Amino acid sequence: MTSTFPARVALTLLLAWAAALLCQWLRTPLPWMIGPLLATAVASVLGQPTRSFAPFRNAGQSIIGMALGLYFTPQVTALVAGLWWAIALAIVWALGLGWAFGRWLHRGHAARIGGTDREQRATSYFAGAIGGASEMTLLAEREGGRTDLVAAAHSLRLLIVTLVVPFAFSLAGLHGLDPTLPGPRQVQWTGLAMLVAASAAGAWLMQRTGRANPWFIGALLVAMGLTMGGVELSGMPQWMTNAAQLLIGVSLGVRFSAGFVHTAPRWLGSVAMGTLAMIALCAVVAMLLSMGTGLHWATLILGTSPGGIAEMAITAKVLQLGVPVVTAFQVCRLVAVLVLVEPLYRWGFLR
Repeated sequence: MTSTFPARVALTLLLAWAAALLCQWLRTPLPWMIGPLLATAVASVLGQPTRSFAPFRNAGQSIIGMALGLYFTPQVTALVAGLWWAIALAIVWALGLGWAFGRWLHRGHAARIGGTDREQRATSYFAGAIGGASEMTLLAEREGGRTDLVAAAHSLRLLIVTLVVPFAFSLAGLHGLDPTLPGPRQVQWTGLAMLVAASAAGAWLMQRTGRANPWFIGALLVAMGLTMGGVELSGMPQWMTNAAQLLIGVSLGVRFSAGFVHTAPRWLGSVAMGTLAMIALCAVVAMLLSMGTGLHWATLILGTSPGGIAEMAITAKVLQLGVPVVTAFQVCRLVAVLVLVEPLYRWGFLR
């Protein structure tokens, strides 16, 4: 860590805070995440020395995980459990959609990727898979794919989904459609300290055992378990969730760099087109699932969209669009993709 690193982190956070306040004044959707995301992404592409501090990002993910876990009261848990079949269908859809997207990328860009046929297929497949950017990049590296193209594809996909979906919902007036409220809503500082400590322990344990997205999933599972058991320690202060959104927005924005736009422009163009197509296709699937479940289609769009779990869950929370349902869909998909995406690659994509 260089001597200038703390100053760069501080300046990046100051920029993010100013952008969040501006977006709040402009009444944009999700101002505390989208403002920092856009500001730091633009600054990074322009060559400014933006920096994200990993412990801050981890803390932001844990806070969001705790906040979401508080929605899983026994009554809500029973409702979500009854949707197991819809969640299973959504998982199959996500795996199939990612496979098809990877095939499309391979057909259009295999010759430009370079390397052997196997390396080309690994790059296309893991760039198209609907999973976490870091996990898919690591899998691509293990299979010999180009990690720069895979990482760029997932960063761009996440940016597009995080911007397009909330703005589209805001313009359509889709918010406040879900009556579900978190269990404990009153802030109790002693209880909050206990909740934070328990969630931190859960996140630490998940990390020690090598689980994916440990800071988010660990905190989520602890808060869920307490709420499902009727233990209501405390609600979450609004300023904490706002700060968490800011930290997550910064962590996404700094992924971009001055050279990002020069990274295989045709590749990035195809990823952008494919991402928009996937959002539209997921909207169609969400409407079909809505007819079978009775849930609002906006909630199911967030549950099936090709975005990140934290970003889509934050969107659901801020816009009040079925937080527990969206969280359950996204978490189950994350686990299934991490378990199945590599075996599916070796079984079908290499043929």
